[in-house]
Amino acid sequence: MRQHEIDEVLNHPLSQELLARDIARLAFVAQDGTPRNIPVGFCWNGAELVVCTSKNARKLAMLAANPAVAFTIDTEGFPPKILSVRGNVELDPVDDIPEEYLQVAKTMSMTPEQRAEWEVNVRSLYSDGMVRIVLRPAWVKLTDFETTLPDNVAELVQRQAAAQGA
Repeated sequence: MRQHEIDEVLNHPLSQELLARDIARLAFVAQDGTPRNIPVGFCWNGAELVVCTSKNARKLAMLAANPAVAFTIDTEGFPPKILSVRGNVELDPVDDIPEEYLQVAKTMSMTPEQRAEWEVNVRSLYSDGMVRIVLRPAWVKLTDFETTLPDNVAELVQRQAAAQGA
């Protein structure tokens, strides 16, 4: 996809709503060649999806070996709203707690006291820092089942309309 096409999809109001969520699914290829699909907390910074993890996370070796990923953000209601994103990730080790990690946690329901305690615990647990898994979208698709459909369903709708018109 061209960058202007990606930007058009990502700037759509529904995409912006989905990008404001905090949980998505990250799919990648494991070292044994089988697919993995895991829930992750994420942050959208306006240009990149960022997932933060510990430096000893097993997925890091898999992503280093094969950085191609698929990222899905969706809703639970009907009709579902789905933002699909694909591209290659970059791994960015940092020596502190990334701001994106703290930002994702802001959606958790905590009192100010609980939040302060949580942050102390996070800083203690990840004292050697974290890794930012950064995805700059190379391909995107927004599906809302009202104005946009999966390609295969759109094809069936066209076939049905053509058959009814014949």
